[in-house]
Amino acid sequence: MYTMKQIFTRILNIDIRYTTKVEDFIKHSGPKITYAKQPLQNEFFIRSNKLLFDQGISDLQITIGEWDEIPCFFPTGERSVIPFDIFAASFYMLSRYEEYIPHVKDMYGRFPYKESLSYKHNFLHLPVVDLWARKFLTILKDRFPNIEYKTKTVRFTSLIDVTTSHSFALRGFFRGTMGLFLDLGRFHFKRVGQRFMVALKLRQDPYDNFSILIDIHKKYKLSSVFFFQFAQYSRYDKNISTENNRFRHLIKSVADYSTVTLAASYSSITNIDLLKQEKKNLSGVINKPVNYCRLRYNRVDVPETYRNLVAAEFTDDHTMGYTHEMGFKAGTCTSFYFYDIPLEVQQPIKVHPFAFHDYSLLKYNSEDEVLKEINVLYEQVKKVNGHFMIVFSNELLGTKQKINWLKLYTKIVERYHV
Repeated sequence: MYTMKQIFTRILNIDIRYTTKVEDFIKHSGPKITYAKQPLQNEFFIRSNKLLFDQGISDLQITIGEWDEIPCFFPTGERSVIPFDIFAASFYMLSRYEEYIPHVKDMYGRFPYKESLSYKHNFLHLPVVDLWARKFLTILKDRFPNIEYKTKTVRFTSLIDVTTSHSFALRGFFRGTMGLFLDLGRFHFKRVGQRFMVALKLRQDPYDNFSILIDIHKKYKLSSVFFFQFAQYSRYDKNISTENNRFRHLIKSVADYSTVTLAASYSSITNIDLLKQEKKNLSGVINKPVNYCRLRYNRVDVPETYRNLVAAEFTDDHTMGYTHEMGFKAGTCTSFYFYDIPLEVQQPIKVHPFAFHDYSLLKYNSEDEVLKEINVLYEQVKKVNGHFMIVFSNELLGTKQKINWLKLYTKIVERYHV
């Protein structure tokens, strides 16, 4: 039911009902589908794989096939209308089933993209769940011409990560002095010059590009969410002090024009009390509920991470994606609820998958290369009228290396805004 609700209701906008009673199924005069091992009569039949009837995790042997050039798995045989079990395959992707199977995590405790089925078989760039659903709809319309559904439109949302709001400013005397000595010790004389320019207020802090971003978003009427880290200083969390009034004023001013919510600290991911405290503190600054969350370094450990977010009363998570590789980690560009396999329950937290994180763009050498790769993803999202979500940090947007990232970001927004 969880999987079918995602396919029919959230992706295809088709209302459905379920029954396990044969007499009710036979009496129904409208479009109907059998999902079982054997058909009842000559109805629309999809042969079921055992996955959705299992409990717990099994070490599945998966063979990748094709459905009109779309990768698929869990084949069904000749009697099935569809050559693979669309529901079992979709559940495998959405539930992040493969992350429960033993694997070696990276240095931050994340599931490595190279371990994923979609990367190994070269379909990470495809929102396969949505593509399967759209093709499924075509077959349903052929069989049931009067089937009712609502057409969706493609959407575009920009997520701005603010784990370091300023490079030099607002850091206090001690941290500023230590940073200066570190730059001198590493012969980073350009940064030393920038520090003095910012300190003397002769130039803006390079990471402080919030007013520029807000102007861009307003100009193109772009939906955006700013995720501010609001945490104590630690090894992995080095933002401005939460007691700094200018930092608090910055957060309030951004919240006047855009959604502002929490970028959870690295330390809070496994500490529910700390996570709740960060949520409460940020809410106190913006005087609004904080319901959305992004996790530091896109660090997700299923199912514990989502259980913690639920315990901290978050309703939405925006961490579903890989940091260093573009594509659709859960095989979809449609938001979905997290399914907790060990507990066999849908958790009350909505997961919003992003298409790419800005760190995944660093391997490219030019704007043209980056735009070409982004366009590949966008065209796939557009094909299924999905939600194109991207993640950029104010930090990268404040740097100019091989690429002027702020200029490139403006081009992306201009090209894909709806």
